Amino acid sequence: MKIKNKNIIGYTILALVVLAVLYSFYLAISSRTQTRPGLDLFAQCLASKNITMYGAVWCPHCQKQKAEFGASFKYVPYVECPDNTKLCEDKGITGYPTWITTDGTKYEGEQSLETLAGVTQCQLPPATN
Repeated sequence: MKIKNKNIIGYTILALVVLAVLYSFYLAISSRTQTRPGLDLFAQCLASKNITMYGAVWCPHCQKQKAEFGASFKYVPYVECPDNTKLCEDKGITGYPTWITTDGTKYEGEQSLETLAGVTQCQLPPATN
């Protein structure tokens, strides 16, 4: 009977350790994905200015760019090029991410939020630490 109790205690401790590790990963990821409050309005302003990001889900630079917006990225106009190859070819996309404005100006590679604010005249909320 004592061996069963030791096994149960061991499995319980192992489960708690695994849960603690998973929770710490969750906290680390969630703290990086929303770096600034108020990014919803900024992302919505980008949409109103018709600037679009072209990328691919497997692209690490695209993932980093999206992470800068956190949950607010849902408001950013985005085209997944592997799913829209003709459109991306027509737009002359040669690398990811590429941002294109309504006048056709391309900004290739990761762009800082400050750069996007300057290009669109959208007001970027202040960074908080």
